[in-house]
This record gives sequence, C-alpha cells and structure tokens, in this order.
Amino acid sequence: MSTILQSNGQQSKPTASGYAPVNGINVYYEVYGEGKPIILLHGSFMTINTNWGQLIPALSKNRKVIAIELQGHGHTAYSDRKLSHATLASDVEGVMDYLKIDSADIAGYSFGGIVGYQFAIQSPKRLRKLVIISATYKSSGWLPEVNNAFKTMKPELFTNTPMQTAYNAVAPDTTKWTKFLEQMIAYAVVPFDFGDANIAKISAPVLIISGDNDGTDKIELMKTYQLLGGGVSADLGPMPKSQLAIVPAQSHVSLMMQTNTILGYMDSFLK
Repeated sequence: MSTILQSNGQQSKPTASGYAPVNGINVYYEVYGEGKPIILLHGSFMTINTNWGQLIPALSKNRKVIAIELQGHGHTAYSDRKLSHATLASDVEGVMDYLKIDSADIAGYSFGGIVGYQFAIQSPKRLRKLVIISATYKSSGWLPEVNNAFKTMKPELFTNTPMQTAYNAVAPDTTKWTKFLEQMIAYAVVPFDFGDANIAKISAPVLIISGDNDGTDKIELMKTYQLLGGGVSADLGPMPKSQLAIVPAQSHVSLMMQTNTILGYMDSFLK
C-alpha cells in the first residue's frame, strides 16, 4: 500500500547522505541529527521526503535519524534484482553495517512496515524497538478489497501523480519509472505470510499504529497484538511492552499526514 503525500512543513537538511553498497545494489540513505539511531522505511512508490518529510525535523531533534530508500525508490536505482521482503530487510541491515550502527529502532510505514516485521524476524539482535504504521506481516492482514485492488493496479494509474513528480525529482534514471511500477505491482499480488510463530518470537517492543479505516483487518490486527503479548487486562497483571494505537477517522493515506499524533505515540513509546 502507499500514499500520496506532499510535504509542506519545515524541511531539514541531512547531515550526511550517500549510497551503501549492499546485496548487489547501492541503497541511498540520509542521516539527520545526533543521538540514538532510528531507521525510517517508507511506503510503496514513495521517497524519504514524501513519506517522512514532516516527521524528520521533530524526530531528529534528539535522535540520529537514518532514512533509507528501498530498491527502485527515490535515489536508489531501479534494479532487476528479484524483489523479496527478506532481501529488502537484509539491505537495511547492510546499510547499518555500512554506517557502523550496531542496533537501532526501526519505524516503517505500509510497505516499509512489512519490511520492518521481516527485519525483526531475521535480524533480532540489531533491533531495539519497532514501530509499524499501517502494515501487516501477511496478505490476509489486509481487507479483501485491498488485496483485490492490488490485482487491478496498473502503471497508468500513477501517471502525473505527486508520486511520479517526486520520483522524477530524485531518481537517477527517470526512464525506469514504468519498469519500477511494474516490478512493485507484480510483487504486491504475491501472497506472503511471515508466520504467527515468528511474530510471537519478536522480543523487541512493538508499537502498532493503525487508522481505523486504513485497509488493515482489525480482527487480524488484534490477533497480531496478542501474539506480541498485548490485549490483556493490565489491571490484573503487568502492562505489555508492546502497544497498539488505533487512530480514529483515518484512511491509509490520511493516517501518515497526522504528524503530531504519530509523533506523540512514537515519542512516548521510544523513550
């Protein structure tokens, strides 16, 4: 899933940016601020700025923020390399190695949240805390109409959208736009399930933020929260280390625009 956002707040300038050579591609990253590291993973078809531009100024006041552009997105060139969540999560770990970051908090929105779940499963020692915004670890975590929408998605739907404008502004080769879309759309219809048992094994605290009408199946979302140790009566026992926030009157797209709400939840969870 993805969103159409246009950043219109204060803009930060990265303190560092560049490319990390990982798994046969060069992954673009930007670094902001100083402090404990947090890695940001964007949604499908997005760039660092379109997804995180309004959050980075606040997050980077007392944290080192590392924002990554995944395969084919933004400054990271299109590649014929087979897309997989496992490879993308391995790319994130590769960027950490390149930047000499031992462990970090990770926040992922939508497609980036799916990669975040995969990272938690395959690189547990590198993860401190995980923030999942409007994402799921299995296809059936989306409502059926969302999975059906993936099947009818076509590159033409993205012509002259803010997403294409943002891509054209930073992509190393803008002629790859359609190939990139085709690759992502083909991948979106491939069923995936990282396994309940693997989610239950995640030892890092997880904050799940979801819009009440964001396309995630709320019954499945509650099951996810239970797998992470939540959904108990905390008056009768300890408060779980993982948290669940359902933001009212929000869609998948609008949720990511609720900058103050998301920052508020993230701040209290990450402290």
